[in-house]
Amino acid sequence: MYKGISALALDAKGRMLIPTKYRDALAVQCGGQLTLTRHPHGCLLLLPRTVWADMERDIAAWPMAARPWQRIFMGNATDIEIDSAGRILLAPELRAKAGLTKDVVMLGMGTHFEIWDAAQHDANEEATLEAGMPEILNGFSF
Repeated sequence: MYKGISALALDAKGRMLIPTKYRDALAVQCGGQLTLTRHPHGCLLLLPRTVWADMERDIAAWPMAARPWQRIFMGNATDIEIDSAGRILLAPELRAKAGLTKDVVMLGMGTHFEIWDAAQHDANEEATLEAGMPEILNGFSF
């Protein structure tokens, strides 16, 4: 399970260093082979290719009425690999769609990661906290 937040920076070519703690686990899980795609909340999804393969089968089976969402997820998906320096290249088209420029955060979300523009992530998190817990989480406690 991937968890935690990492503050990172994109280089001039749009490459991002994968933190060592994740890089080692990804090497074991999928040989560093990953898939990157859009998320409807404005970030990018980064998944081990093995996890993406299962999701892709599910998405492909959606009914025709979901075709626009298939385009968002599958049409924007690109296979990438961790290079010898431990970096991944984020395609310019995907960087633009997620508003990624330099400062980003990578969130471990269990089976996958989200990559956010750092300022956008902070603003979203603050808005979530200000809105308070939704009713659906009323039974949740620590």
